[in-house]
Amino acid sequence: MLDERARMLLKTLVERYIADGQPVGSRTLSKASGLELSPATIRNVMSDLEELGLIASPHTSAGRVPTARGYRLFVDTMLTARPREIDPAALEGAEPLQPDQPKRVIANAAHLLSNLSQFVGVVTSPRQPSVFRHIEFLRLSDRRVLVILVSPDGDVQNRVIFTERDYSQSQLVEATNFLNAHYAGLAIEEVRQRLKIEVDQLRSEIAALMQAAVQAGSDALAEHDQLVVSGERNLLQVQDFSSDLASLRKMFDLFEQKTQLMRLLEVSSRAEGVRIYIGGESQVVPFEELSVVSAPYEVNGTIVGTLGVIGPTRMAYDRMIQIVDITARLVSNALSQK
Repeated sequence: MLDERARMLLKTLVERYIADGQPVGSRTLSKASGLELSPATIRNVMSDLEELGLIASPHTSAGRVPTARGYRLFVDTMLTARPREIDPAALEGAEPLQPDQPKRVIANAAHLLSNLSQFVGVVTSPRQPSVFRHIEFLRLSDRRVLVILVSPDGDVQNRVIFTERDYSQSQLVEATNFLNAHYAGLAIEEVRQRLKIEVDQLRSEIAALMQAAVQAGSDALAEHDQLVVSGERNLLQVQDFSSDLASLRKMFDLFEQKTQLMRLLEVSSRAEGVRIYIGGESQVVPFEELSVVSAPYEVNGTIVGTLGVIGPTRMAYDRMIQIVDITARLVSNALSQK
């Protein structure tokens, strides 16, 4: 536990470092904190904070910078999110979130997050149950079959599957008719559960094709959980990264592959409200230099996705919280309108 003096000095140090990007020395802390303390006393307190792992001393400077642990303590116990006006200039060129175009809502939300934060905006597409209205099998060649899945809203997914045996087109038509008659309109996961029970009653060729179709539907569902990323190039302007090409390359790989980001945002979707993940404090954020501010969004009261801002650990967390919270509400309202 820190006493009030140590807390004030840590808070001042973090705020100064976020604002200036330079290691903070005892003289600067003395002036900025408003505390009437001698330089020796401040140095002693800073030494204690360093021993606790809350601040660190770069080799090239006598000043100190916050560690991931220091940022976490600041965010959890010292941060005051002050109401701020959103800069109208940042909204220029941003399309309104039209409720009748969900895909455009998601793309515009990512762009809005990036514009307002000047960092990277990320939004996951709304999760939807994978339901097929119609399924069809077409023979391509020996043991290669095209599966066509049509969703209730008319979306078409095509998958090529490889079967253990060769099927004639007439057998595929028979399987198509059977599956449409008995399983159309059900979610893929529900079909999977029914199939476990009914597989013994199904003819072997239909059972095998059904299992392949379920897997194809699951793959389609996985692909639907897309991640929209906007503003990656903003990181090129961040002082903390501009001189470290290796870090920039790793970050751009992160945005390109998206798998780790999807896992991170999936964690965020299980929590209410705005969450902050600071690089270096856990395995959730893969790079020490990055922090993520995220929040879930809803459709008619049900959480269906997550959005957030990704930027340097040295970010104005109070402003990012406001940006992410406002955008999550805008997206929820747009997608929930009838």
